[in-house]
Amino acid sequence: MWVENSLRIERPLDAVFAWYAGAHAENHPRWDPDVSLERTSDEPTGVGTVFRRRNTRYGEPVEGTMEVVEYEPPRSFGVLITEGGFEMPARAEFAAEGPGATRITILVSVPDSVDADLIRARMTRSAENIRALAEADL
Repeated sequence: MWVENSLRIERPLDAVFAWYAGAHAENHPRWDPDVSLERTSDEPTGVGTVFRRRNTRYGEPVEGTMEVVEYEPPRSFGVLITEGGFEMPARAEFAAEGPGATRITILVSVPDSVDADLIRARMTRSAENIRALAEADL
């Protein structure tokens, strides 16, 4: 099942993409305190980049990885999350809404055994954090 959330950020498309996708390891833990990411190389973020991932969303920490599988500036950013015996594709789509605003649509495929309502609630929290952080940072 795919879970989706969409938000509007009052900042230009290129800047939002660079902030969200290009600096993903640095910014993701800021908007989602349940997740920590660590780069496995010093290379710029792009297809093939792998992050070590630690998720505490369900209480017990779960170790895994997040691999960038799609990186098309400034339109899309996709990852494959592997943790706890699951693989979850996720992606963000970016679209300009005028010269100074960007729409981000975030989609995550969750296995049937994962609590989709919890994921929806966390995505809503993250979207609010993304908007506030991006508008403050940019």
